[in-house]
Amino acid sequence: MSYVVLARKWRPMSFRDLIGQEHVSRTLANAIEQGRVAHAFLFTGVRGVGKTTSARILAKALNCLQPKRTPENGVEPCLECAACREIADGSDMDVREIDGASYTGVDEIRKLQESLPYRPTRDRYKIFIVDEVHMLSQNAWNALLKTLEEPPPHIKFILATTEVHKVPVTILSRVQRFDFKMIPSRLIAERIRYVLKEENIQADDRAVALVAREAAGSMRDALSLLDQVIAFSPEQLIGEDVSRVLGVAGYSALTDIIEAVLQGQPERVLAGIAALSNQSCELNVAARDLLGLVRDLVVAKLCKDNDELLDLADDERRRVRDLAAGFEANDLMRVQQGFAKGFDDVSRSPEPRSALEMLLVRLALRPQLVPLDGLMARLVELELRLAGGKPPPAAGGANRPNPPGGAPRSAPRPAPSPAAPAEGSASAAPARASQPAQPASPASARSAPIPSPPIPSAPSAPASQDLPSNRPGPAAPAAPASEAARPPPMVAMAPTSGPAGTASTAAQWAARPSAAAPSGERSRPDPRLSPESTSVEPSSVDLAAAELMETWRRILDVLGQTRPDLVAFLKHTMPLGVSAELITLGYESGNVLEGPMRSTECVDALRAAAQRCLGQEPKVLFQPIAAGMQTLAEADKKTREREKRAAVDRAERHPSVRDAVEILGARVKRIELGES
Repeated sequence: MSYVVLARKWRPMSFRDLIGQEHVSRTLANAIEQGRVAHAFLFTGVRGVGKTTSARILAKALNCLQPKRTPENGVEPCLECAACREIADGSDMDVREIDGASYTGVDEIRKLQESLPYRPTRDRYKIFIVDEVHMLSQNAWNALLKTLEEPPPHIKFILATTEVHKVPVTILSRVQRFDFKMIPSRLIAERIRYVLKEENIQADDRAVALVAREAAGSMRDALSLLDQVIAFSPEQLIGEDVSRVLGVAGYSALTDIIEAVLQGQPERVLAGIAALSNQSCELNVAARDLLGLVRDLVVAKLCKDNDELLDLADDERRRVRDLAAGFEANDLMRVQQGFAKGFDDVSRSPEPRSALEMLLVRLALRPQLVPLDGLMARLVELELRLAGGKPPPAAGGANRPNPPGGAPRSAPRPAPSPAAPAEGSASAAPARASQPAQPASPASARSAPIPSPPIPSAPSAPASQDLPSNRPGPAAPAAPASEAARPPPMVAMAPTSGPAGTASTAAQWAARPSAAAPSGERSRPDPRLSPESTSVEPSSVDLAAAELMETWRRILDVLGQTRPDLVAFLKHTMPLGVSAELITLGYESGNVLEGPMRSTECVDALRAAAQRCLGQEPKVLFQPIAAGMQTLAEADKKTREREKRAAVDRAERHPSVRDAVEILGARVKRIELGES
C-alpha cells in the first residue's frame, strides 16, 4: 500500500475538525439544521486553510443518510454511511469535483448545463465543487450566470478560489461568500502535537513552534513540513534539527540577534548573522522573522496581560516578554520603525547578507534616547539660572557683550544725573546715565564691540552748542576746560536693516532731538553715523560727502516708487555731485550696465525724481571713474555683511545660548537670521 502524506491522512472529516474556521463551520451547520441552505457558495482564502475540505464536509452534511445533531456544531455527517465514505474517497457520482484550471472553456460549461436537469442517482443533492474557479474564461462566466442564479432545486454549487478579485462582480452577487482566515500559529501547533501523538513521535516545543511558524497560517503547509522533518528524524524531533532541515533560523538565534541590537552590540549582531549564513538559512526569510519579532516585543511591552496578540508558543511568549521588560517602549518602537524602513532594501538586494548586516548595525549604533524627565530637570535648572542667577535683560543691549572695561551685565545701572532735563519735557533728550564715558583710543574703539543704545554721553552742554561743522557760521561758545579735556563720546551706530529690532532703534535715534540744539530745532545729521564704521571721530568724516550721499539716496527712494528697475542700474554708480542744477554720476568704464544707465528712459525718470526732491529738474552728467572706486551697491553690500556678522556674533554670545552650551552640553550648529 502506498504511503499517504499527513496532509491527506489527517484532513478534517467533519465541522468539528476544522481548525481556525469556526465562523464558517458554525454558519454552514446552522443553515443545514434550519433548512436555509443556499444554492451557491464561494469559499475564498489563502492556500491550505480548508476551502476544498470545507466543501467536501458540506457535501457530506447535505447528502448524509444518517446526519448527527450535536449542541456544539449543529448537524454533522455520520462518516459511516455510503454517501460519506464515497464523498471522502472522491467516488460519489452525485458529487463532482471540477478543476477550474482545466475546465475553462464555454463548451465545458455547456456540457455541465446539459446535465443539470437530471436528478441525482442516489443522494439528496447533485453538488458541483469547482476549485480554482477564478481560472474560468470570461465566456464561461457569462454562460454560467443564469444557471448559477436559478439552478434546479436539486443542484448546489460550491466554488473555491484563492484570488477572489478575479471573480466577476456578477458572480459574487449570486453566491454566498465565506472568507477563510489564516490559522494562528498557536492552533497549528496544537494540531501538530495531536498528529505527532497519534503517530507516536516525540518532539520538543521548539520543533513544534518552528514548524507552526514556518507554515505561515496554512494547515496543509504545516503538515507537509512535518512530513519533511519526520523523514529526517523519524523518532524524535529536536528544534536544532528542524531548523537545519527547513533552512530557517531558530527562535533563540533570532532573539539573540535582536537582543544584541537593543543592547548596542554590533559585534554580536554580525556574529549572529554569520551563524545564520553558515547554516544555509534564507536571510530574506530571517529578515522577515526578525521584523515580526520586533513587532512582538513592542506588543509585549505595551500589552502585558493580553496573550492573544502574540501568536507564539508558550516558551517563545515568555522569552519575548522577558526581553521586552528590559527596554523602554519608545526605544523598541524606534528599532521597529527603522527595521521596517530598511526591510524592503534587504528583500530586494542582490546581496541580502550585507544589506541585513548594515541595517542591524545601524540600529545597534543608534543614539540613545535622553529621558524626558532628566531633560525637563535640566531645562528647569537653566530657567532658574536665567531668572535667579542673572537679572532680566535690559532694553537695547541686554543680549550684547559688555564694553571693554565696563561693568558686568548684572551690575546695577547708575542713577540719572539731577542736572539732566526732566523726562517728558519738550526739549528733553532720552534718559542717559550721568556717569561720563571712559577714555578709549580710536584703535581700540574701532576693534572692540560696542553696545547698542542707550549709551553713555558727555555732560550736558549749553543749549547753543552744536556739533562741529565745516559750514560757515557763528562760532559756538567754548566749553569749560574740564569738559574740553575729555575725549569725545563714542557713538554706536544702529543699522537701518538687519535682524529684527534694529530698524526701530535706528528710527528712534534718527528722530530724537539733539541735546545741544535749541528748543524746537532738529540738529543736522551726525557725520559720525557713517555706514563705513561703527565708531569714528568727528574730524575723520566729511559732512559734505555725507549730505551728498543722503540726498542721492533720497532721490533713489523717490525713483524706486515707480521704477525700481532703474534704481538697480543707478546703484552701480557713484554720485560725484548732486544739486538742483546738475547731477554728476561716476561709473566704471566697461560696465555692462552703462547702456541702461545712460538711456533716455533712465535719465528722464531720474530727472523727474530729482525735481520732486530738489524742486528743480537738473541735468544729468555721466563721468567715467577709475576702476576700484566703491559704488553705492558695493557700499550697501558691505554694510549688510557687517550687520550680518555683528548679528551672528551677538547671537553666539547671547547669555541664553552660552548657558545652554554649558548646562545642556549643546553646540551651535547653525545661525539663521530672520528678515527685519
